[in-house]
Amino acid sequence: MIAVLAGVPVDIDADDARRAAEAELSDPVYAAARPGWFDRVIGWIAQRIADLFAAVTGVVPGGGLGVLILLAVVVLVVVVVRLRVGRVARSARRPGEVFADRSRTSRDYRDAAERAFAAGDLGAAVRDRFRAVVRTLEERGVLDERAGRTADEAAHEAGVRLPSVRDALRQGAGLFDAVHYGGRPATGDGYRRLAELDELVRRARPGVPA
Repeated sequence: MIAVLAGVPVDIDADDARRAAEAELSDPVYAAARPGWFDRVIGWIAQRIADLFAAVTGVVPGGGLGVLILLAVVVLVVVVVRLRVGRVARSARRPGEVFADRSRTSRDYRDAAERAFAAGDLGAAVRDRFRAVVRTLEERGVLDERAGRTADEAAHEAGVRLPSVRDALRQGAGLFDAVHYGGRPATGDGYRRLAELDELVRRARPGVPA
């Protein structure tokens, strides 16, 4: 130990100190111990969060507890927004197929719609009355019986065969999608328009005005 100390110069200028530091830090041991880029990024983020927490603690009532409550509220708001306008909500509202049960006839759907309308369940009444329309089109051979058909597809395909009710079919499909998939409140007037469409579809002939 004495011999090592004896080899250290007493007077060290700036250049000597710099060279000594560079020589020491060039040792591979230091490179191996240096954190990777991922660790450095995580460390930087953690430090920023800690700085933010420290800054907000002094201004939010309740100190640390107040900050935690504030963060919880922010997280809740983000979750609600994502549920309302995010991919989950968009998937839930995307127009889909008309029928959930293909075993029912147009008469079955029509009767169910009338019962729902009488009971004040306008949403169910609109859904089942439009299903009665589409089932009538299938029973008459205007549409082929195909699983997975959407309201827009049914209106477009039937409108080609029955041009006299093309516009009414398109409006009915829009109403069905808005109520069933879009969550729009159904109205009595909307249901009555579908009931009129149901009557028109039963009387219409290909290429002949209803």
